[in-house]
Amino acid sequence: MLFNYDKCKVMHFSKKHNLFNYHLKNHQLISVTQEKDLSILITDDLKILQQCRQVYSKASKMLGVINRSIVHKSKDILLSLYISLVRPHLEYCTAAWSPHYVKDKVLLEKIQHRFTCMIVGMKELPYEERLRRLGLWTLEERRVRVDLIEVYRMSKELSKVKFDYFFEYATDSRTRGHHLKLKKGEFT
Repeated sequence: MLFNYDKCKVMHFSKKHNLFNYHLKNHQLISVTQEKDLSILITDDLKILQQCRQVYSKASKMLGVINRSIVHKSKDILLSLYISLVRPHLEYCTAAWSPHYVKDKVLLEKIQHRFTCMIVGMKELPYEERLRRLGLWTLEERRVRVDLIEVYRMSKELSKVKFDYFFEYATDSRTRGHHLKLKKGEFT
């Protein structure tokens, strides 16, 4: 297989300071600290702050386009535009980069907060009430739902990802409930 040496890069995921130079057919590969693959920004520290900022920026721009270009801002029109044009930016491939820091979650939730304020007569209401009236969930709730659906699919062998690789069932019979409880694992 032929490689384009200019497109091949190296990223080090180590805290050690002795980073090596790699070569491919006498060409030294460029060392990078971040790289984008399928629109997901991966950094050498594996933190997703930059990815969240990028997603926030894209979704914010799209929300601004909707706000400037729509004259008649009825609830139904704005809601369908938000769901079809803005939310996909906020939810694209979140299984790979789902935020776990509160500051990242708050940053993304600001977009939906701004959207709900755009609707006439809702700006004065609390955020939770606006979501309830629009029939929306928080973005965090939507991410958790997707994760739970994937775990269910894995447990029923409906997914290509093997359940046993990530989870195991709890064998403790002292608690009440069903036999499908998951054991909390320790990660090293």
